[in-house]
Amino acid sequence: MAWNDVIAVIETMRDRAASLPDFLLPSLVVLLAMCLGLLAYWLVFRTLERIFRANVGLAGSLVRRARRPMRLAFVLASLVIVLPMVRLPGAWRDGLQHIALILLIVLIGWTAILLVNHFSERSMRRYRLDTEDNLAARKYVTQVRVLRRTAVIMLVILTSAAVLLTFESVQKYGVSLFASAGAAGLILGLAARPVLANLIAGIQIAITQPIRLDDVVIVEGEWGWVEEIFATYVVVRIWDWRRMVVPLSYFIEKPFQNWTRESASIIGAVFWHLDYTVPVGEARTKLEELVEKSPHWDGQVVNLQVTDTEKDTITLRGLMSARTSPQAWDLRCEIREKMIDWFQKEYPDALPRLRGELETYSGKTPRSQPEKTV
Repeated sequence: MAWNDVIAVIETMRDRAASLPDFLLPSLVVLLAMCLGLLAYWLVFRTLERIFRANVGLAGSLVRRARRPMRLAFVLASLVIVLPMVRLPGAWRDGLQHIALILLIVLIGWTAILLVNHFSERSMRRYRLDTEDNLAARKYVTQVRVLRRTAVIMLVILTSAAVLLTFESVQKYGVSLFASAGAAGLILGLAARPVLANLIAGIQIAITQPIRLDDVVIVEGEWGWVEEIFATYVVVRIWDWRRMVVPLSYFIEKPFQNWTRESASIIGAVFWHLDYTVPVGEARTKLEELVEKSPHWDGQVVNLQVTDTEKDTITLRGLMSARTSPQAWDLRCEIREKMIDWFQKEYPDALPRLRGELETYSGKTPRSQPEKTV
């Protein structure tokens, strides 16, 4: 008896639905589908929140970050599923379904980009680049930033390709392109070669790390710091505040100098060209005294050597080390100036000078030469 009552209720509801206006029933079905999508969203994220409630780390943070955009994704997914079953004019049904599908793909791609950016920012929080000993931080931050930009570019490309493939004309063009994979594929490969080369170079740099953020490099004869590494190029901040933009592939294909590859410490050299009378031992002692008093010295290397001799002068080379290349530059300038001042005050005769021999002419024929007679 109860089953018959249920059948009677269903038939009554069907009869009443048939008497409704044509536009009202599809609207109710779409609205019901959206409500079911929101219900599914609530159940899924409620479960995930219970699982990661005690997790204050990265996994729980990613779940909370994806909560808002995925709400709309569930609604769009329910529309994509329900619209083909709704009694609507063919053009309306296909158009709405296509729009909902495109929005769903774009939303999923956008959510993936948000999660990638959030993951990278969250993982880099404990690394600081503004400290003196930041080698480990520069390694990790460089790797994460380069891979993040590469991942974002790949997600944008994949999302755009997925959106384009929802159009039948693009699908037909893609099939014909693969069918005639000769000249067309070669042309596309040549056109995309610079972009692909830089993307592959970015992945190589992220893995092998020939350069890192804040590395001191010499590129094309210019001395500067690696300020930023983008997906296809590197910005080098030169010492006089200029910026040099270099393709990523340059650091894979061409040689360059990296002064902070393993350590920021570096040895600087200062040269003096002096007279042969300079007391080298006293100059060495004075150099060691000045370097030891300097705040730029790291306490490792200090030395003075005679590296060359010329006709009028000798060359003294002073070696001194510092923790960073800017400090090494300041140390070299400081020691160069103080040593010159010491030479001028203590040993002015040791400064470079030209020697000459002066002979006076008395008007008589030298004895070594016989007088000439005419």
